[in-house]
Amino acid sequence: MSKTKKIELVFLWHMHQPDYRDHATGEFRRPWTYLHALKDYTDMAAHLERNPTMRAVVNFVPVLLDQIEDYVRQFDAGIFRDPLLRLLARESLNDMDAAERSLVLATCFPGNHARMVAPYPRFERLRNLYRQLDGQGETATAYLSGSFFSDVLVWYHLVWTGETERRSRALLAELMTRGEGFSLDDRRRLLSLMGDTLRELIPRYRILAERGQIELSATPDTHPLAPLLLDFSSAREAQPEISLPQAHFYPGGRSRIDRHIALARESHARRFGHPPAGMWPAEGAVSTAFLQQLATQGCRWAASSQGVLANSLLRWHNAPSKVHHYHPWRIEAAPGISVFFRDERLSDLIGFEYAKWHGRDAAQHFVDQLARIRDEAPAGETPLVCVILDGENAWEHYPYNAYFFFEDLYGLIAEQPWLVTTTCADWLARNPDRCGNLPELVAGSWVYGTFSTWIGDKDKNRAWDLLCAAKQAYDLVIDSGRLEDAAQREAEAQLAVCEGSDWFWWFGDYNPREAVESFDALFRANLAHLYRLLRLTEPPQLALPLSSGGGSPEGGGAMRRAS
Repeated sequence: MSKTKKIELVFLWHMHQPDYRDHATGEFRRPWTYLHALKDYTDMAAHLERNPTMRAVVNFVPVLLDQIEDYVRQFDAGIFRDPLLRLLARESLNDMDAAERSLVLATCFPGNHARMVAPYPRFERLRNLYRQLDGQGETATAYLSGSFFSDVLVWYHLVWTGETERRSRALLAELMTRGEGFSLDDRRRLLSLMGDTLRELIPRYRILAERGQIELSATPDTHPLAPLLLDFSSAREAQPEISLPQAHFYPGGRSRIDRHIALARESHARRFGHPPAGMWPAEGAVSTAFLQQLATQGCRWAASSQGVLANSLLRWHNAPSKVHHYHPWRIEAAPGISVFFRDERLSDLIGFEYAKWHGRDAAQHFVDQLARIRDEAPAGETPLVCVILDGENAWEHYPYNAYFFFEDLYGLIAEQPWLVTTTCADWLARNPDRCGNLPELVAGSWVYGTFSTWIGDKDKNRAWDLLCAAKQAYDLVIDSGRLEDAAQREAEAQLAVCEGSDWFWWFGDYNPREAVESFDALFRANLAHLYRLLRLTEPPQLALPLSSGGGSPEGGGAMRRAS
């Protein structure tokens, strides 16, 4: 084994939450954006700050940043449009109504009991008290006092703080040590700390980028499944027999994707000083037509997953992908853009497996896998390995929100002279001639290399048909000129929310029933609001649930961004 052989590594951490706002009222229907910001986006910044030699790509979706900034405005004004925050700030919790008690009890005892409840005996005691009344109706839960709900709300937000924050903020240690009897002043101090954390978050990542440690990339504006908006039949490139919606195509999909890309570039420039060099497409979903649009708007790179490359190599070279994915690829039909491909095995080890390991063992195993790739590479070749995964969801399954895993992982990587972390833009600048070439890509995503997670199921297809009908109504009204400019802009923004990919993910009986029902209701509410903004009567079918069920209450589906 040659000690002079090297390997390069790109970590791409994808930060995304769908738009949880009911835009008709301004209320947030789910708290996951601010909770992940407090716990995961904060910790991920801190891990990089503590390890200044570690380089990475951090991908922010504009609709996530919009929501974080919305929350900052709420904290600044002290007026909350998120029901949990409103309760946390309420002067007295003795007068909560049945709906408010139900919200707290349904939300504030995390399903991940082993990592987020059991380590905290006083929080677990609150949960056990509630379990004695669970299923006995509102009369029974009405016996729970305002003090009980105060403690539950405080503990819930404490367990959703980042481990790095707990080690640097004295208030968090004080509250967790005391463990009970939290007063209004305690809640106000906690709210103040949370506001500071959110306020500092985006600037922290900008500073990391300005000093060259990270590259910031983006995703088209509201995270649309771009290849399907362009052409439903692109789903059949990887799955020829997949069932498609009744609508033959999404009306005006090309112009809508152009708009999503342009808005993302504008948003990124406004927040971080310049447009992004590259984009992680929503769900790693790519097609040749979509890459052409990205290239036309100035994107130099995009990324997807190994399954997409495998399908493409099989079609164009009749070759497996095993030895071909350790460099980016140029697509001849989409000149000007290079595509990086995710190592699925290594990425999934971090996302799904290493949480069960001791941190040092997991870090060593990861580095050993990289050493094997280096050793198996042809002489004179420096492999580039891309590890790409969500930057939020996996960590709650690790002890201490993966604090020790990252300490061990980043620290061990820094000790290896043969292992260099880099970014996509930096690698391309240094290696302009090292990309492979493919005529086209077989369209697909980072889930199985197909689009089956977002289309093909009868509920998913019905959702697409409802969206297509709404887009047809939108086009007719806009073309008629009946709306003034401000009303047109509001309607377009609402349409963009409806085009996000997450609505289609959640339909299907493999996801938790409660999550399916929640996303179903919000998707239909978004469409109904769009019709109202267009000054049209909403179709009666929007009053009826789309979903035919969903799985068990706890669910058995894959790990997902929304907790």
